[in-house]
Amino acid sequence: MTDKIKQYAEKLAEAENTRIGTVPLTSVDSTLTVKEAYYIQLENIQRKIEQGQIIVGKKIGLTSLAMQNLLGVDEPDYGHLLDNMVVENGGQINIEQVLQPKVEAEIAFILKKELRGPNLTALDVIQATDYIVPALEIVDSRIKDWKIKLADTVADNASSGFYVLGGKPTKIADIDLELIGMVLMKNGELVNTGVGAAALGNPAKCVAWLANKLAEFDLSLKAGEVILSGALSAAEAAQKGDTFTARFAHIGQVSVRF
Repeated sequence: MTDKIKQYAEKLAEAENTRIGTVPLTSVDSTLTVKEAYYIQLENIQRKIEQGQIIVGKKIGLTSLAMQNLLGVDEPDYGHLLDNMVVENGGQINIEQVLQPKVEAEIAFILKKELRGPNLTALDVIQATDYIVPALEIVDSRIKDWKIKLADTVADNASSGFYVLGGKPTKIADIDLELIGMVLMKNGELVNTGVGAAALGNPAKCVAWLANKLAEFDLSLKAGEVILSGALSAAEAAQKGDTFTARFAHIGQVSVRF
């Protein structure tokens, strides 16, 4: 592990602990590569494991063309989900626990068997999935003012914060993933709508992309893991007192309060 990777990992860890955003790593080091950024992410995840936290899944980000265009990239990214990121459906998040949170609605896949790339397809994902449920992901950035490029968000565990699972476990065979409609409400007002096809055309394709990407690092998706497959619409900023509810056709709803 190079000194550079350790140093940048420390900078992000400090921002997380102090709740004070740091400057973008890419503004300090314009040569920082996305591969190096994944090693920075893994360095901080390893530290958290050593502190007793447990990996319970993965999240996929930048699955929409709009977000990819915004950051000038042509593929998604991913981060790790840890056991201390879970919030119960209808539960609360203390605003002191986050820096600059935003809320996204997505479909979560719960796996029944391992997915190890490369060359996996959406069909492989469907066969490996136990069930799906609706989810809210609370994205957060340790980079000040969300001034991020791809390497910044990757290093920062893909801007992960918390997540909430809700609804009812639903077998994929019972529904068409691409056509699942979603409405996102903030304090009772409609703020966003989306559909399964918004995530790379099909959320199962996102999970296949992730398993194939992880193969580059000799990692896999394991049975029992939760996979957040990507936002179905734009992220909405959250402040103290806000309540968010996402309702999905066929699979139920999920909510959280700040």
